[in-house]
Amino acid sequence: MRKRRVFRSAVLGATGIALVAGVTTLASATPAPQAAPVALAHPAKAPKPTIVLVNGAWSSSDSWQEVIKPLQAAGYPVVAPPTALRSLSGDSALLASYLQTIQGPIVLVGQSYGGSVITSAATGNPNVKALVYISAFAPDTGENASALTARFPGTHITNDPNAPVPTALTPVPVPYLTPDEKPEIVLYAKAAQYRDLFLSNRVSVATAAELAATQNPVASTALGENTSGEPAWEKIPSWYLVSDDDHLIPPAAERFMATRAHSHIVEANTPHAAQVTNPGIVVDLIERAVAGTR
Repeated sequence: MRKRRVFRSAVLGATGIALVAGVTTLASATPAPQAAPVALAHPAKAPKPTIVLVNGAWSSSDSWQEVIKPLQAAGYPVVAPPTALRSLSGDSALLASYLQTIQGPIVLVGQSYGGSVITSAATGNPNVKALVYISAFAPDTGENASALTARFPGTHITNDPNAPVPTALTPVPVPYLTPDEKPEIVLYAKAAQYRDLFLSNRVSVATAAELAATQNPVASTALGENTSGEPAWEKIPSWYLVSDDDHLIPPAAERFMATRAHSHIVEANTPHAAQVTNPGIVVDLIERAVAGTR
């Protein structure tokens, strides 16, 4: 009897060892659970900047049409608020207020007199990441458009530098006074000279006549009003299209202003209104400015 119990215990003991061994073997054969894969976080794309287009004298927001189309097609928010063309200080203050309503980064583009406006309006606005000058004025403190035009030879706006009003312009009195109670005069570009002055004869006579008919005149005081305060190009990076065939602002004046502002300069065989005749060049420069601020 004792031997049988011993044998039985031995069998049970062996069986227990086998079971334990089997469990051990199964446990070692079962792969350990794998950690769930961690999704890699991709940085969110920065929003495209809003492109703000500012027209100059003797034109309108419509002059940007062929620039607006490809920029919008590329996904940029684009706005072209009209320039009042009544005083540099007033035009700049109005644009500065408008820029405050735009959220996110801004690339600010000015053509001709619009360059003077953006130079003042952008100062102190941290959302403005780049300035783009298209055949434009980029004045320093205490300078005005009229003086910068006359600083270098080559403009077609007058053939008499001593004339009180440039010969390509028609002065028209308006029935109100300036803040300092002087009679106000607005200046229209003469239709017969519009095609040469702004477009260097690169569009048809009919097209030039249409543009001349819808021009916005500029107050004489706006062109003679000096820029006040620090120019925005002192702290904001800038890009500049020098139009080598500009008949209004001498190309030498454009090079001078662009170099002084430490702008990224592109020179092209374009007229003063390059946004009308060569919109592709203008769009390319704007996109360079966008890329340069990322």
